[in-house]
Amino acid sequence: MRLSYLLVLILSLSLLSACSQHSNKDNQNKTNQKKVLFVLTSHNELGETGEKTGFWLEEFATPYYKLLDKGVKITIVSPKGGKAPIDPRSKSENSQTEATKRFFNDEAVQNIIKNTMKLEDVKAEDYDAVFYPGGHGPLWDLAESKTSKTLIEAFNKQGKPMAFVCHGPAVLKNVENTKGEPLVKGKKVTGFTNTEEEAAQLSNVVPFKVEDMLKKNGGIYSKAANWNVNVVKDGNLITGQNPASSSRVAELLYESIK
Repeated sequence: MRLSYLLVLILSLSLLSACSQHSNKDNQNKTNQKKVLFVLTSHNELGETGEKTGFWLEEFATPYYKLLDKGVKITIVSPKGGKAPIDPRSKSENSQTEATKRFFNDEAVQNIIKNTMKLEDVKAEDYDAVFYPGGHGPLWDLAESKTSKTLIEAFNKQGKPMAFVCHGPAVLKNVENTKGEPLVKGKKVTGFTNTEEEAAQLSNVVPFKVEDMLKKNGGIYSKAANWNVNVVKDGNLITGQNPASSSRVAELLYESIK
């Protein structure tokens, strides 16, 4: 009887120890979970054309799912908060990818897009990296946003990865490095090209061209042929040329934080 009691006691203690270790492991995984901030535009007017714009869906969806599937926690914000506008052209049949198709079947993330947090309510120290998708919307609001400027400068000062794709690099227009110079000065960068803007027939609509701005600010700009993949990483700065580059941008961003 005494032996049976001891065996039961030992088994009970073993089970408690196993449960405790499992719980500690779960807590550790939550503590070690990487956090990335996605910043979307709130602007939906394409200049004076009467047409709508916003963020480009593929440039959001591909990085979102690539990071989400690797266990990254993603927070989505926009300057005004609430519904972030999707560029209608990025919903066209020709613009669809596996990631965008997944988005249209994902009610959870669609609801998040409709209820984004406000940009002013987040701090760089709470995240491991920041990512800005493109679309033409950022040319009007995020490129001129002092809140966005301050946020990116904080990420840079903390040495954290910062990624931008297509028109996303437009938000770097007024951002400065720790010396008070343009952040992209002397940095290898890329972004939506002048010839791609011409192909989109929006050269005379946009407030400025991404390629011209990056060069003017002292960036070491490089580009591939229109619509080809081109991604550049220089230190903690990652930039992609166009929608086709969004997947590689996400891969480099994840490699930088894992």
